[in-house]
Amino acid sequence: MIKQAKFVTSSSNYRECPESDIPEFAFIGRSNVGKSSLLNMLTGNSSLAKISSKPGKTRLINHFSINNGKWFLVDLPGYGYAVVSKTEQAKFTQMIRSYLLNRKNLFNVFVLFDTRLKPQNIDLDFMKWAGENNIPFAVVGTKSDKSSAIDVRKNIEQLQTAMLKTWSELPPFFITSAKTGSGKEDVINYIESIISESGI
Repeated sequence: MIKQAKFVTSSSNYRECPESDIPEFAFIGRSNVGKSSLLNMLTGNSSLAKISSKPGKTRLINHFSINNGKWFLVDLPGYGYAVVSKTEQAKFTQMIRSYLLNRKNLFNVFVLFDTRLKPQNIDLDFMKWAGENNIPFAVVGTKSDKSSAIDVRKNIEQLQTAMLKTWSELPPFFITSAKTGSGKEDVINYIESIISESGI
């Protein structure tokens, strides 16, 4: 259970991130996937992460202390900015990848996808890169309240089928809605199980 969430700092690269050995859980996804809304729903704080209708609101690596320093929640910039130059896109990609590859206390990454959409190559490419670099991740479907349960399930199955073309085993999947709060306990319980298993 998340009882307390507090903003700690924003960093422009992994070297500026807080020096710490407490477990860190990062959230990332395509721009405008609903990441800020999801984070606010998980923490029960509607103003924790800034929400915008325009993609690319998050431009830095944002650290939040959870439950008085038990673990870090990290809000990463979205990938696939359509509204910035290729140079800027490359800059964000490098920032994200450097963080994911070098952050020693990163326990898991939650990769978000929009359940209203069919599999997106940009999501598949990111997950393939994460797998090739041994970065542990789980998949979180967002905005499940905005489509019928049948359509949501169909899009999830299509994503899993696409992944199984290159993966021998699927990562954990969670389906959420920032509006209804569904999936909140599943995601938080998963985080707590990882911390518990680590022995920290």
